[in-house]
Amino acid sequence: MKQAFSLVELSIVLVILGLLTGGILGGQSLIRAAELRAVSTEYQRYSAAIGSFRDKYFALPGDMTNATAFWGTTASCPGTAGTGTQTCNGDGNGTFLFTTPNETFRAWQQLANAGLVEGTYSGIGGSAGVHSAITGSNIPGSRLQTAGWQLLGQNYIEQFVNEYFPVNYQNFLAFGINTAVQNDWVNDPAIKAEEAWNIDQKSDDGNPSSGRILSFRHVRRPNCVVAADNAYDLANTSLGCNLFFITSY
Repeated sequence: MKQAFSLVELSIVLVILGLLTGGILGGQSLIRAAELRAVSTEYQRYSAAIGSFRDKYFALPGDMTNATAFWGTTASCPGTAGTGTQTCNGDGNGTFLFTTPNETFRAWQQLANAGLVEGTYSGIGGSAGVHSAITGSNIPGSRLQTAGWQLLGQNYIEQFVNEYFPVNYQNFLAFGINTAVQNDWVNDPAIKAEEAWNIDQKSDDGNPSSGRILSFRHVRRPNCVVAADNAYDLANTSLGCNLFFITSY
């Protein structure tokens, strides 16, 4: 006699497979939701750390003119990492410079030196060049994917004005992705338009072109922003968005 599975047995197997698939997909959704919530939490934590640093040292991290008096001087400023807490002074103009002396990277080093953020940061550009941001090396990483955080100022915006909305970015925390082989900052998209809108809506105004949470303009992120009305392209399911969180410092 030939033996085979009965319809009841096959039905049980299909039900089990369905439950497993549903559990896996549901678990992935929960993980993604937790990662997205972490973006806002990380921003608040880093913003508070910058404020605490300013209150304690009367200057912004990376920008302070007497940082070496507290943590020592590297062998050659600004381009060498130094050992331990050794760092370099900034120019004290109140903004995070992306160019020499790389205040955008020294900022994280000095925040860590002050015990205000976790981790150890080199304070200099990565191996790909002076502007190379490397997550976990000279900038902190995010819980979300391979994204990271970088501190930048209005002076950087002015170099690429067509890619940004015409507002005063002041100093801001940039959120996005970069890799070790790129000679640039965290300017690769990390999240979908709907996810960016969700973060923006909960903490700001839900608009990528206004408020204190912004994104690139359509010319730089066509998968994130609709050119016609400068709104998030909620129908687009591609990873297309970066976010910029303007600080009050």
